[in-house]
Amino acid sequence: MKTSSNLVRDCRKYYAGELEKLYGSDEANALIMILLEHYFNIDRMKIALEPDLRLSESELLTLHFAVKELLKNKPVQYIIGETEFCGMKFCVNENVLIPRPETEEMVKSLELKVKGYLYSPSFRPDIERREMVAEKSPANISILDIGTGSGCIAISLAKLIPDSDVTAVDVSEKALEVAKKNAEANEVSVTFIKDDILNPQNRDLLNGQFDIIVSNPPYVCESEKSEMRANVLDYEPSTALFVSDNDPLIFYRKILEFAQKALKPNGEVWFEINEKYGNEMLELCHKMRFKHSEIIKDFRDRDRILKARL
Repeated sequence: MKTSSNLVRDCRKYYAGELEKLYGSDEANALIMILLEHYFNIDRMKIALEPDLRLSESELLTLHFAVKELLKNKPVQYIIGETEFCGMKFCVNENVLIPRPETEEMVKSLELKVKGYLYSPSFRPDIERREMVAEKSPANISILDIGTGSGCIAISLAKLIPDSDVTAVDVSEKALEVAKKNAEANEVSVTFIKDDILNPQNRDLLNGQFDIIVSNPPYVCESEKSEMRANVLDYEPSTALFVSDNDPLIFYRKILEFAQKALKPNGEVWFEINEKYGNEMLELCHKMRFKHSEIIKDFRDRDRILKARL
């Protein structure tokens, strides 16, 4: 790969053209702008105002190798080492999942719930004006995030809900290392614990101390791998994504069993779920003594969030 000059406009056009073969025109251009902004603080406005803006040889080399990684299907978030979630920066690497918009939507919905707001079924976090009715807000609410990964859920809730005590659990030591760095970078206090929700060992979590348990556990069936892109299959941690088709709700069942002992009376669980299993999840909650179960549709009108009360 060799661009005709080191003018930013030429570099942008050339490398976007290289990526277009794999990503399509719109996504290719968006990826190049992400790289330019991250590495060189160059945005569209700067390019427009400074048409003769150039990259140095070392900068051009940085861009060149980043594009090479993109051509191997490596997610841009792993290339630059960070992503944005709920208006905050999070470090990410191959040890943690890249946060998704539907996860952010769950966090925003839970934030509104905890702060004592009612929202209509048409609520969307990307719509600026929301019809909300204020209620009394609970103080010092206790939240447990199970399978925290990068810590995006736990850290965002700790940031968005100052009067909260947040604990986060993950089975992966490497994921917890990333989460701890993210908590420090975003200046929030979260208690991190290493444990396996399929076989929990930490008895201190089972004394009915939590108001809310939230989780985005593995829920993609092995049979759905053929529908997923290579940048997910080849780079993101499979143990955080996939479950067996023989028992697709295993994590939810185990978390609900755990929640029966870990939640306060009338405590709630909040899940991100596989849209294919909305009805099965409602049935599971009912069987396990959770009431007022409700599916919340995401911004694509899919069944992706479930909440239920003990």
